[in-house]
Amino acid sequence: MCGIVGYVGPRDCSDVLVSALTKLEYRGYDSAGIAVFENGKIEVAKSKGRLTDLVAKMEREGKPVGHAGIGHTRWATHGEPSDINSHPHSGRRVTIVHNGIIENYKDIKKFLIENDRTEFLSDTDTEVVAQLLDFYYDGNPVRCIRKVLHEIRGSFALGIVFADRPETVYAVRCESPLIVGQGHGEAFIASDVPAIIKYTKNYFLLEYGEIAVLKNGLASFCDLHGRMVEKELKTADFDEDSAEKGGYPHFMLKEIHEQPTAVKTTITPRIEGGLPNLTECGITPEALREFNNIFIVACGTAMHAGMVGKYVIEKLARVSVTVDIASEFRYRDPLIQKNDLVIIISQSGETADSKAVLNLVKGTGAKTLAIVNVKGSSIAREADMVIYTHAGPEIAVASTKAYMVQLSVIYLLAFEMAYAKGTIDEEECQKLTLELVRVPEVIQQTIDRIENVCRYVSTKLITADSLLYIGRGLDYALSMEGSLKLKEISYIHSESYAAGELKHGTISLITEGMPVIAVATQNSLFEKTLSNIKEVKARGAMAIVICDLKSEIDLDSANYIIRIPKISEMLMPMVATVPMQLLAYYTSVNKGNDVDKPRNLAKSVTVE
Repeated sequence: MCGIVGYVGPRDCSDVLVSALTKLEYRGYDSAGIAVFENGKIEVAKSKGRLTDLVAKMEREGKPVGHAGIGHTRWATHGEPSDINSHPHSGRRVTIVHNGIIENYKDIKKFLIENDRTEFLSDTDTEVVAQLLDFYYDGNPVRCIRKVLHEIRGSFALGIVFADRPETVYAVRCESPLIVGQGHGEAFIASDVPAIIKYTKNYFLLEYGEIAVLKNGLASFCDLHGRMVEKELKTADFDEDSAEKGGYPHFMLKEIHEQPTAVKTTITPRIEGGLPNLTECGITPEALREFNNIFIVACGTAMHAGMVGKYVIEKLARVSVTVDIASEFRYRDPLIQKNDLVIIISQSGETADSKAVLNLVKGTGAKTLAIVNVKGSSIAREADMVIYTHAGPEIAVASTKAYMVQLSVIYLLAFEMAYAKGTIDEEECQKLTLELVRVPEVIQQTIDRIENVCRYVSTKLITADSLLYIGRGLDYALSMEGSLKLKEISYIHSESYAAGELKHGTISLITEGMPVIAVATQNSLFEKTLSNIKEVKARGAMAIVICDLKSEIDLDSANYIIRIPKISEMLMPMVATVPMQLLAYYTSVNKGNDVDKPRNLAKSVTVE
């Protein structure tokens, strides 16, 4: 989740850029750099590591001194974290910083090499864009940017400086966020308002395809046709202290809203030609064909992501999957054999019990695959293969976007494995992958549609002593995560139960007014789940149902209905998790709890 900043004005540009980048550290990064006009030339300073490493390097070697420039913090997607892969990247006359992903960068790179552009220094998609801008540059920066925009595909935002246009910064965005700040005699670009709130609260929202030009301390705008655009100047309604939360009252709510971007950033680099491609993670179709059994090992929320994975992998790839809590897997003497695959899921990559599983598996002949969010973490280093989830930092203890991106890569893995084993054909694999590509948009639609509904329904939960989550199939796997989310931040006792098991004992717990949250998104199981909902309601339960927009259910069968957009039944967990996150969040808020730091819990469990 890279961060972009830029500045034109009377202040020391290097100081402003570094200060602004510190306010974007929450986005996650593994390198940082700046480019500043110094005496009419572009001087670049960049370094692998933290911003403090960049500052230390500039103290040793000298910092660029000037009044216009761009800066960047990078979360590696193409190419490992290194000084060379750090931004900014340059062509002969153009230097850029970039947030997002250029999907067709390989085609562009091939075109440039065929046209004698062979001086690529890095492994990044960003440098390809810098070289393409340089290739087409004819002395007119805006015309050059417009031409390049017609040739690149993906989700991106760019900050650009041209060597022969000193004291001027250009910016453009396509889906990835970028704002333009306007101060007194100075102008800024940034990925988020918190970066510039120290200097100004006034900003413009840069829309898709619009080009910003920062010059003489002022910002101007044009569209893709070169026509000037008048924009509304907005004012931030939060101060510097709350800026890291981007105006949200809590990190958890902010991270729920970041999920569409996180999923898109995670899956886009792993799709080529409409099909999953995990070769960069060390996973090949040949290897996937050889695995006989799969073990998914994790803790807490990550284990619940694994439960969804079990249903999906078994259904599509017809491979047996066992899901285990890491602390139990370690001590039950599991039957692991050669040609088995052990998948370890961990947000931090440092979870103690999950790390111990790696040592247990060594010597069995099985392969290990890590799904982690933190690059260079212990689990990532020690596993045979690793898929990094690009969620960026997750500050709230209760996991939301990390869980969502774990689901997204599990789906990609399931699709590719099924295709490799021949249990689905190419057409079906492309169809499923296309549906997954749609998910970020549907998640955003879901948030927009149901947030206020969940806020209201949560007021009905705050007096409960105990409640149940029920579901069948994938909905049961999902209800486990919903129950955990509620209990860990609201402190209300909550359990998840397979709906078909209610009559085998648990239905005796139903009392008048007891909340029962039923997840009913699987059309093939809907009628059976509906019968279970009616059973608990008949015994006095307050039934809250999460279902899609077309499900036939009314208030005679449920007290409250939360309807979410419809997507492929198999992918519904990625949509249906949103209302459960929001219910947990607003219930905790209504109870006056510390949402981001619930009692007794830690973000990374590094001891047994």
